[in-house]
Amino acid sequence: MSFVDELRWRGMIHDVMPGTAEQLEKEMTTAYVGIDPTADSLHIGHLVSIMMLKHLQLAGHKPLALIGGATGMIGDPSGKSEERNLLSEELLRHNQECIREQLLKFLDFDESKPNHAEIVNNYDWMKEFSFLAFLREVGKHLTVNYMMSKDSVQKRLETGISFTEFTYQLVQGYDFLHLYNHKNCKLQMGGSDQWGNITTGTELIRRKTAGEAFALTCPLITKADGGKFGKTEKGNIWLDPEKTSPYAFFQFWLNCSDEDSKKYIRIFTLFSRQEIEALELEHEQAPHLRALQKALARDLTLRVHGQAEYDQAVQASEILFGKGTTETLRQLDEKTLLGVFEGVPQSEISRTELEAGISMVDFLSEKTGIFPSKGEARRMLKDGGVQVNKEKALEETTVTPAFLLNNSYILAQKGKKNYFLVKAV
Repeated sequence: MSFVDELRWRGMIHDVMPGTAEQLEKEMTTAYVGIDPTADSLHIGHLVSIMMLKHLQLAGHKPLALIGGATGMIGDPSGKSEERNLLSEELLRHNQECIREQLLKFLDFDESKPNHAEIVNNYDWMKEFSFLAFLREVGKHLTVNYMMSKDSVQKRLETGISFTEFTYQLVQGYDFLHLYNHKNCKLQMGGSDQWGNITTGTELIRRKTAGEAFALTCPLITKADGGKFGKTEKGNIWLDPEKTSPYAFFQFWLNCSDEDSKKYIRIFTLFSRQEIEALELEHEQAPHLRALQKALARDLTLRVHGQAEYDQAVQASEILFGKGTTETLRQLDEKTLLGVFEGVPQSEISRTELEAGISMVDFLSEKTGIFPSKGEARRMLKDGGVQVNKEKALEETTVTPAFLLNNSYILAQKGKKNYFLVKAV
């Protein structure tokens, strides 16, 4: 299947310039997408463009990931209400290296292959470009009328758009021209909101070189409920495990709606059409088993974080649903443990008192407030309705530092669903 046909059945094409498919069938073609370097990690909103590059490379073509070091200092008006902050070159290079490490999980950078992936940074060719030279080399080739016609500009005219943002499309257009001249790059890809900026590049190439370049965009990914894809109450879902834990990453995909999962599994995985259709059938027959969500969460967590982190995320998920054991609980690192039990009531207990030993009844009542009275704690213990660290709690047990998870926490459970996290201080 051709690259364009592959993207089309996956629902990953919004606009494609006439002649693009023919160019890709004619020869190995170099194509690029732009990535904003204002953070030292990609988030899952970037994955659509990255998967486009992945499919491009699998189809035998050459992918370029352009780090927008120069454009990241300006700000793209499409969909934005504020301009970006200036980045230092040192921070820019740090962010670029971090992004490269994450791209290695998706793209093949093996230089022995003719279509190996490359990372380029537009700061490298823009930093020495004087304003007067830019006006002469780029500005005179495109009219203000042409630039004003772009949707991204039109949408901002009512609220106001700075000259800096207005010229963004010229800078992005010049990127395409530079890569066309120096990397034989003939295709730029991106989200549908980038169509205007991308076609400015194809027009600049046509006017400056009389050559032909192409454009392809994918739809902007949305959630079925209208919410923004990849955003939670805490913000973006990052690929960096320090910013978003592997457990939280795994949970994001696992908690997708059925409707979203059908869309996302096509876009974010490399499963074949037959595999996806088989998963959809399995899901329809037993929706409660969430086959689509589990396959999606497994594939992406393995790719981004690896087997060990995926296994721990699965174990952590099972703990909440009553399948976990003391052993699996003890295997969780602190960040995952706190992620699993985020939002549950917490209390503190003195480490000194723990070292002396605390009776189970005192621990559950006056020391932590899990039960309002010793009598209620005793009744619940006799009925077998209390667990500590996923083991049935007994009245005669003494709670000591040996109970501590990660040398800091004790997990108490009242009934089936009421959890309490106690921290030793």
